[in-house]
Amino acid sequence: MTLAELKRGQNAIIKDVSSKDIPLKLLEMGCLPGNTVTLLQLAPFADPMYLNINGTHLAIRKETASHILIETTSHE
Repeated sequence: MTLAELKRGQNAIIKDVSSKDIPLKLLEMGCLPGNTVTLLQLAPFADPMYLNINGTHLAIRKETASHILIETTSHE
């Protein structure tokens, strides 16, 4: 499953990040394997996605999120 498929309020753990497709800034802000991620909100037309990654709030495009592999943990 990819981060782009995450539903609002759903929690997951990042399993793999394709570093050639992910901006270095996202990696520096904590978008790394092993970190927890929660989808907080979607913008109109579902792009970008507003996420909480280990306490850091980020907005990323769905295209970028589709390169981040996750494993879901629970629904809130």
